[in-house]
Amino acid sequence: MSLPALSRMRRCAPALLAMALCAGAPAAWPEEFAPYGSAETALQAYPAMDLVFDVNYRDPNDLHVLYGFVRNAQRHVAGRKVIVTHGPELRAFAKENYETYQPVVDRMAELARDGIEFRMCNDALRAAGYEPDDMHGFVRVISSGFPEIAHLLGQGFRYVNPLPLRVDGLREREQPH
Repeated sequence: MSLPALSRMRRCAPALLAMALCAGAPAAWPEEFAPYGSAETALQAYPAMDLVFDVNYRDPNDLHVLYGFVRNAQRHVAGRKVIVTHGPELRAFAKENYETYQPVVDRMAELARDGIEFRMCNDALRAAGYEPDDMHGFVRVISSGFPEIAHLLGQGFRYVNPLPLRVDGLREREQPH
């Protein structure tokens, strides 16, 4: 399609769509309609680097999403990985809550077995009403979360703030049925 024809189609598309909706026809863009073309693929290898994951999640079950982030980072980046946890998710690591959070705790323990370090903020832990002995054995309690992150950054670690927003199945969720 020529550039002028594409430009006319882009200008007319909203009106055509509105007319189709008013006429009761299903709204659909022509299959070849791509006014901005297709994405460029730039898949590359990354150099080894140490990563620190800053974790502060409202819901401990969001640690399932963290699991995916960490596994993805392991596939693409060699180097040390440290998770610093300092939010409400820390209750999942309490031995007394194992039955409630077993699936996610087992996944975190799997990461620990694979060399991922878990460091938990003592300030947050105590504010939540826990003692270090209340936590599972793969967790290392450190003085404070933010200074720990700053310390690791000073050692050359790269900062990762993995927000617990899921993308799996997004395309299906976005499509009308």
